Amino acid sequence: MPNAAFPSIIVFDVNETLLDITTLEPLFDRIFGDPRVLREWFAQLVLYSQTMTLSGLFTPFGELGVGTLRMTASIHQVSIADADVAELKERMSSMPAHPDVVPALTRLQDAGFRMVTLTNSASSASPTPLEKAGLSRFFERNFSVGTVGKFKPAPETYRLVAAELSVETSDLCLVASHLWDTIGAQATGCRGALLTRPYNANLPAPNVPIPDLCASELTTLADQIIKRRQGL
Repeated sequence: MPNAAFPSIIVFDVNETLLDITTLEPLFDRIFGDPRVLREWFAQLVLYSQTMTLSGLFTPFGELGVGTLRMTASIHQVSIADADVAELKERMSSMPAHPDVVPALTRLQDAGFRMVTLTNSASSASPTPLEKAGLSRFFERNFSVGTVGKFKPAPETYRLVAAELSVETSDLCLVASHLWDTIGAQATGCRGALLTRPYNANLPAPNVPIPDLCASELTTLADQIIKRRQGL
């Protein structure tokens, strides 16, 4: 018997969860002489997206990405050319899927799960990043936080998905490689499944929601979701 208490609708984060941001490393290696600055830039991008939301302000994620690249360059005292900005935009729009993504999504699709995405990135014209990565066929809807003008983990972002699908947040399970994302989802009543890709882990601290499921490979996490839904 299916476990009615566990959702049949899976909401996927996109950047890093599905799409491989390490393909941006050559740009950061060329500009900064160190590919690891990618992680510094990405952390700043997440920090300032959340800062904007907490401050009641909004700037599209891509524009924040360019701004934080210039900010990071200023911190490191290097110059950013227009060609560097153009390369960042091109690389961000054409990131490939991680190797474990298609097998995992196929298993979930075959098991009858409904799947959608929720991303901080703005909606884009076709071909979208998911189309370029060969993933669009798995998802019935793709949601952007631009609709509510707030970035994840603001409660309104997860409620947007529930409202658009005419379900409750408890009918959703968010899959993300960022704990701040699963925390936000769980705080609004969703289930949370954490994918611990490199540079991501649980936070052992009081009152921090523990993800319902956790794995380092998306195929393993998909199997856990299927088993939980089956009541196993």
